Amino acid sequence: MEKTIKFLIVDDHPIFRHGMRMLIESDPRYRVCAEAGKVEEAVEAARRETPDMVVLDISLGSQNGLDLLPVLHSADPRIRTLVVSIHDEAIYAERALRANARGYLMKHEASSVLKEAISEILAGKIFVSASFRERLLERACKSRSEDFRSSVAQLSDRELEVLKYMGQGFGATEIAGTLGIAVKTVGVYQDHIKRKLAFGSISELRKYAIEWVQGP
Repeated sequence: MEKTIKFLIVDDHPIFRHGMRMLIESDPRYRVCAEAGKVEEAVEAARRETPDMVVLDISLGSQNGLDLLPVLHSADPRIRTLVVSIHDEAIYAERALRANARGYLMKHEASSVLKEAISEILAGKIFVSASFRERLLERACKSRSEDFRSSVAQLSDRELEVLKYMGQGFGATEIAGTLGIAVKTVGVYQDHIKRKLAFGSISELRKYAIEWVQGP
């Protein structure tokens, strides 16, 4: 027999909790084992009922639901938490994920999206909206580009040339011929680059060079 998944709903609005309970329990595999409107009530309910998932709002009267996330995680790392809030995900989603939430959803989303979020999280994945996921990817690419630029800024013009040719797949002999310098001199430049960029081997440097040339 398939195990029933237990949910704890944490929200300071009873009407929202009721609607959320009905939506969750429309799936026969799910059961809401407890509700709470305050952080202290949620901690007690989680201790008593050991839910599999917590559906949590950020605004709990004068309290902040995000404060509950590390407490739940510390008490039982197996508890998965989905934050469902009116607050803009651009501001709060990343904070929630850093505090061990497994997903973030705006309250205006359709019920089908909530069901999808629950399913994804129970499958061990992290759920955020498509637009927020795209924003994270764009920022990651931008950060990588900025890291590359700040690192290579330390290099001399000749070292930068050597790095560029390494990234294009040239070996030491080819680089020497292209730049009109000795193969030994190319090795000296590579050692300088390796030291400045804190790589332990030429193979690591070559991999970095390829990524740098290709760029984000």
